[in-house]
Amino acid sequence: MKQTMHVLAAILCTTVTLAPVVAGAQDYPSKPIHLLIPFTPGGGTDLTSRVISSKLTEVLKWQVLPENRPGAAGNLAVEMAAKSPADGYTIVVGQPDNVMIGPYLYANVGYDTLKSFVPIVQLSETSNALVSNAAGGARPPLTTMADLIAKGKTASGLLWATAGNGGTGHLYGELFKSAAAIKLLQVPYKGAAPALADVMGGHVDVAIMSVPSVLGLVRGGKLIPVAVTTSKRSAMLPNTPTLIEAGVNVVDAAHWLGLFAPAGTPQAIVTRLNAAFNKVLQMPEVREKIADGGATAVGGSQEGFATFVRSEYAKWGKIVKDSGVKLE
Repeated sequence: MKQTMHVLAAILCTTVTLAPVVAGAQDYPSKPIHLLIPFTPGGGTDLTSRVISSKLTEVLKWQVLPENRPGAAGNLAVEMAAKSPADGYTIVVGQPDNVMIGPYLYANVGYDTLKSFVPIVQLSETSNALVSNAAGGARPPLTTMADLIAKGKTASGLLWATAGNGGTGHLYGELFKSAAAIKLLQVPYKGAAPALADVMGGHVDVAIMSVPSVLGLVRGGKLIPVAVTTSKRSAMLPNTPTLIEAGVNVVDAAHWLGLFAPAGTPQAIVTRLNAAFNKVLQMPEVREKIADGGATAVGGSQEGFATFVRSEYAKWGKIVKDSGVKLE
């Protein structure tokens, strides 16, 4: 009898403990969700994030508030998310620049990708593109990989603009410099928009950005796509060779976006977020807008994305090591 009472007491205690969590998940969201975007407005991450969040607000009537928090190759926004309450009301858009690379390069980055976050869902996938100024400006046009290598062999070298110090563009620059045996100086910016403005202004030679960040300017005749970083050509830039096709043997890597919540976020809320974003990502008009912007909508299970994150994290650790990049 006494043992039975103990069991009943334990069950009652567990039920009382779980009740607020379950109720919270059922009521979620009861207030605005803050979606942290790690880069400046106008870049590929910003555009894709806003397409998806605005449709989520429209369809499900959730208040999703996009917030641009640029800096440190996207690490500032990711750190902010890691230190936010684990209640589902602060989530962050992660990508290789921050969640894959930051912890390997910075000793005090403020988060551990595998311990600080719960992956929610992959949003999109695309390639990075190496672009130059179509007008040339004060500098001669650089339209081919041979042009870039020739410029890199000059005394001034190649000025290589990136979306931030320690990001994928920075690492690719170091790998490219080594593979092509050229002089290359990385010029970091707080996002794609200011970097591309300086390419078009003739202040730097080339920029390496995601296809969504450059596609509009390429289509508008402002930028020339020289190469893409994936092993296959981009469907959005079918006439642009891969780096390997262009004669530079560097690692193949895609550019992707995914959603992350702080570690400890209740699984019921993570599941609810995954289902909501998947619903939006499956909508033809959303997929079309993302494709028009230069990327492919992905979606999928939370478990599948978590497995992908672990695999990518190991891959980028090797890329960081091979690049030789070290930051304070």
